[in-house]
Amino acid sequence: MSVDAPAPEAARRRPGPAPLLEVEGMTRHFTVSGTRIDVLRDCTFRVGRGEVVAIVGQSGSGKSTLLNVLGLLDRPSGGTYTFDGVDTTRLGEGPRSRLRGEGIGFVFQQFHLLERRTALANVGVPMVLGGVPLLRRRTRARELLEAVGLGHRLHSQPHQLSGGEQQRVALARALSREPALILADEPTGALDAASSTVIMDQLLEQARIRDAAVVVVTHDPKVAARADRVVELVEGRTR
Repeated sequence: MSVDAPAPEAARRRPGPAPLLEVEGMTRHFTVSGTRIDVLRDCTFRVGRGEVVAIVGQSGSGKSTLLNVLGLLDRPSGGTYTFDGVDTTRLGEGPRSRLRGEGIGFVFQQFHLLERRTALANVGVPMVLGGVPLLRRRTRARELLEAVGLGHRLHSQPHQLSGGEQQRVALARALSREPALILADEPTGALDAASSTVIMDQLLEQARIRDAAVVVVTHDPKVAARADRVVELVEGRTR
């Protein structure tokens, strides 16, 4: 169940009618030294196209585990996860990998940029993996960096960029294959207030102009307030 009323800004957006992802009765447990640890317990929610959803909860509530399952980096122990009409729990590793590469973009708190590569090259990495031709990769990467306000930083390496600029490069990289779903794990956690605002502006814009679904894990109430809905995790259960 979602909580908190939509912010006025969010209320002006109208998510598409068909859900992009549907989670029904999802569970995830691990076994450590013979002891079962239940991390997710009966999670159920939907996210529509063009919708921004914030996942909140205390440390240890299962937020990162949930994001890993949504990103097809992990499998649930029970329940179902349907993405773009596909029941992902029935997919083998090959189809899961293709669906992840083509349909999902990731933005992480710690950026995870390649240190010895330029901003242009970093944005192009997912397109290399996707077999996009060189000229198209460079053109697309340039367009994305210009869109996030870094057209003047194309040839800068990560150590030459501020934290906010690195996160914008990471966002441009996440968008490079035009994913239907953008997953952001504490994308503003390492940034100052001004940089955080820029990153959230960009995520909201992608939801509006590309009809992409955005799921943001955050501990920042200001970030959560800008989402269309907030889903709270309490001891692994959605509320």
